[in-house]
Amino acid sequence: MGKKTKISDKLIKYLEKVGVGHNILEHRTVYTAIDAAATMKKKLNEIAKSLLIKADKDYYLVLVPADNNIDFEKLKKVIGKKHQKDIKTIMIPGEKMVNNALKIKMNTLTAFGKMHKLAMIIDKRFEKLKKAVFASGSNNHSIEMAIKDFIKIEEPVIGGFGVKKKIKKQAVTKPKSRKTKTAKKQVKSRKSVNPARRSFNERKSIAKRMVKK
Repeated sequence: MGKKTKISDKLIKYLEKVGVGHNILEHRTVYTAIDAAATMKKKLNEIAKSLLIKADKDYYLVLVPADNNIDFEKLKKVIGKKHQKDIKTIMIPGEKMVNNALKIKMNTLTAFGKMHKLAMIIDKRFEKLKKAVFASGSNNHSIEMAIKDFIKIEEPVIGGFGVKKKIKKQAVTKPKSRKTKTAKKQVKSRKSVNPARRSFNERKSIAKRMVKK
């Protein structure tokens, strides 16, 4: 089991300050969106995946449903449209860059951009949902909130940049028993014997058995 982490007092105070309804969900330690969905019995698209993105020299907090990946070319256009300029480079920064830019550790990043003083961009698919589950910066806690309330407090740019994930299902194959394989070999062996190739003694022995019958 992973080490339990507490939800930060800073986030609790931020949520109290904005004054919108929310639920703090406590759960077992999770590190991926798939584990979070399974643990909380939620659909993958109800889990908001939070990513810090660097576009040229600026940082953005980007949210996409957990059953989607980010199309970075589309995201560049969404950011470029907001600032009315072409974005040349876009990337997911490493841990050191996150530490320097936000003065926090990578695994403590929440889904609340204003708390981190970051511009927020979310995928338009969230607008189809009534509520979603957002990262709290803790591996044992998540924040459930109505989408309309999240948009109200965070005032994000909304655009289409998510691409549906292809989740592969592993095929289950049943092992064949040795008995079946052996039986097949025996049948094949009997079928492969050409009567014309039998020895004189073998044909004579077969003839005697037939007379006795």
